[in-house]
Amino acid sequence: MQADPNLPQARAQLGWVLSRRAEHALAVAEFEKAVDLNPNFTDHRFGAALVYAGEPRKALKVLASHMRVDPFYAPMAPAFLGLAHHMLKQYAEAVVPLRECIARAPNFRPAHTWLAASYARLGQMREARAEAAEVLRIEPTYTITRTSKRIMRFKNAKDAAHVFAGLRKAGLPET
Repeated sequence: MQADPNLPQARAQLGWVLSRRAEHALAVAEFEKAVDLNPNFTDHRFGAALVYAGEPRKALKVLASHMRVDPFYAPMAPAFLGLAHHMLKQYAEAVVPLRECIARAPNFRPAHTWLAASYARLGQMREARAEAAEVLRIEPTYTITRTSKRIMRFKNAKDAAHVFAGLRKAGLPET
């Protein structure tokens, strides 16, 4: 940013850092500045930041556009597309992109957690438990409490509660 504040990539990186720090409005503003600087710029992390900022509908549009424009999109793009669907209670629609992410990045634990929650919400408990087992295979010390404190920083407490309720229903450990 100090070298050139007009680089979309720099704005996007700052946006991601701000999102991880739960500074949601500032994060979204930085991603929007990146797009203003270059309307062709795309970054899947903008969609992720929007999900955490409580804007899953906008995230769906951003992520779908990103995946259409960048044929080599990162496996995390469909994961966050799935999470956006999950947040909108479109659980069946969440499954396909989450499974795509897992097919491309089998050890990306968040995709397994979100898929477990989506299956649980669909009442597909056998599949939910299988995904919960994968979460624990990848990260044997995984707990919902630890995740809530260090990883998932949703702007709205109700959004976090929605995800965590699905994880509990899938059988993932609380503490």
